[in-house]
Amino acid sequence: MKNHHIQLTSHPQSGAKPPPVHWGAPTAAERGPVLASLKNGRRNVIGAHAGAYVIYRALAIAAGKLDPIHVPDLTNTAPAATIGPHPQWGDPKKIVSLDPWGHLVAEAFAERLKEGWDIRPTIAVTRAHIAMPELQQAIAVGRLKPDEKILNANGSARVTKAAIEPVWFLPGIAERFGLAESKLRRALFEHTGGMFPELVTRPDLKVFLPPIGGITIYIIGDVAALADPTRKVACRVHDECNGSDVFGSDICTCRPYLAHGVELCVATAQQGGAGLVVYNRKEGRALGEVVKFLVYNARKRQDGGDRAATYFARTECVAGVQDMRFQELMPDVLHWLGIRRIDRFASMSDMKFKPIVESGIEVVERVEIPPELIPADARVELDAKRAAGYYTSLAPTAEELASPKGRRLED
Repeated sequence: MKNHHIQLTSHPQSGAKPPPVHWGAPTAAERGPVLASLKNGRRNVIGAHAGAYVIYRALAIAAGKLDPIHVPDLTNTAPAATIGPHPQWGDPKKIVSLDPWGHLVAEAFAERLKEGWDIRPTIAVTRAHIAMPELQQAIAVGRLKPDEKILNANGSARVTKAAIEPVWFLPGIAERFGLAESKLRRALFEHTGGMFPELVTRPDLKVFLPPIGGITIYIIGDVAALADPTRKVACRVHDECNGSDVFGSDICTCRPYLAHGVELCVATAQQGGAGLVVYNRKEGRALGEVVKFLVYNARKRQDGGDRAATYFARTECVAGVQDMRFQELMPDVLHWLGIRRIDRFASMSDMKFKPIVESGIEVVERVEIPPELIPADARVELDAKRAAGYYTSLAPTAEELASPKGRRLED
């Protein structure tokens, strides 16, 4: 590995003037590139690319496995499907937590890339198949029928998927939360142990690449249908739960909701529309998995056992807060896709529903989840969320869930 001088970034650098970022501009050229590189003094953002994986990149450089000045070769990396541009991309209030042009870097900034500018994509779009045993079960009982176009006979579904790294426009983030930008910057600086001094020393830099998990979206059916008002859209917004989603833990309802959402998306796509699953990396209501498991222990070991009445009290004792997902930023990805209406929303969560409709997207129907999909151990969670106002008043109690007529369930 070559030796390089340490570059301090807490004050403006000498050399070429960084190109400005005009957030919400109607074209990529007018908006300008997002530049996190330290090369040539062009850096115009705070932080570094790769989100939660940025530390691994730094470790790879330290270990001599990666050249610190490596620039990605973007040949043949173009999106496998066309997404946008959509009118929402030119509205600085609609999208503040991702770069709507992040998948079009190689196309939009081709000339600057040829000149040696290190401009990196923050979104990648590809195609694949997903195979879930729940889809096979839905075929077996007749809820879904293979068509070999969207759903194959083996239960796999064809999808277009996109990975999205967070890109925060700080003035827009502050406005979304009703904060002064200076207060937001100071809190982000102080409560990350001073990791990003530019937050308080560089008010001229308005874009921040936070080291947090991003988003993966799965589109079933024609991508163009998402923005077509004549075609129906089904959507499941899902926040990561590794224990349930991957390993099938029965203490919560996460995987059953995810599987039901995927089934709803397949059915809607087969009817000529499109289905969308938005998978947010916000483990344990964004409290993290360590806190989540500590809370599990605290709930189960208290006098009287695990009870809905103390569910969130135990969470607050450990974490200090019930939930840190802050769904205010969640609708951004829907606007990136050009969505203006969701016909079938696979969720009864008011915490998800309200930010979507308040952002200007119509939700026609909120689709309930069959009660038989809910594990018995998850009913404490449902009652606790009901009492805490997580979802509509039509959501059921544990007693209602136990009944064959159980109605609507929370995620």
